[in-house]
Amino acid sequence: MTRIAIVTGAARGIGAATALRLARDGHAVAVLDLDEASCSDTVAAITQAGGRAMAVGANVADSGAVQAAVARVTEELGAPTILVNNAGIIRDNLLFKMTEDDWDSVLGVHLRGAFLMSRAVQQHQVEAGWGRIVNLSSTSALGNRGQANYAAAKAGMQGFTKTLAIELGRYGVTANAIAPGFIVTDMTRSTAERVGVPFDDFVAHSVADIPVARAGAPEDIANAAAFFCSEEAGFVSGQVLYVAGGPRA
Repeated sequence: MTRIAIVTGAARGIGAATALRLARDGHAVAVLDLDEASCSDTVAAITQAGGRAMAVGANVADSGAVQAAVARVTEELGAPTILVNNAGIIRDNLLFKMTEDDWDSVLGVHLRGAFLMSRAVQQHQVEAGWGRIVNLSSTSALGNRGQANYAAAKAGMQGFTKTLAIELGRYGVTANAIAPGFIVTDMTRSTAERVGVPFDDFVAHSVADIPVARAGAPEDIANAAAFFCSEEAGFVSGQVLYVAGGPRA
């Protein structure tokens, strides 16, 4: 059955791969990112493959912007019943160097953004008696040097997910989280630049600790999201799936 999906942070990387995968599974997809123009490549890839998609620009940490975005999706594509909360930023630093803005910005986009998007979409899911929410956590939820803000946000995403599963399950809505390990994206490239390490060396160092001996690709996460969004996953809720090439790579 065709559903209407919203994927946040879908202009590139994991979000784009997830939007493309959901479209390939037959869903219409709202490709949402901070800058609507940046979504054009993802939308074009979906439509050229015969799918249906629209670009939406919105700051997920802004309540008014979220409400307007969901209303627009509902009007132009239909009532959304699949939501993938992928939007995220990093503002890495050691605790004594981390500013309040570094903290607030990261918690705002990840946690406040997931909250606002989920609150806006769940009413459509409840009305339909069916829904899927997938939240992006991270192996950093287990702790990672220089990422107190990001780790806190990603750990919080897991608790948020489990609570949504409890509250919304009776309405046919499942909520699950994916915790990626090392995935080759623009975000990991920017991390390598920040620490002053050539990206190939950065990847090689990371892969050395991954049992399957390779870095992850955005499609690896998209595949997991596709399962959680499927009809077949209706009895799977409140779970955190580590997609990291090992138990905590």
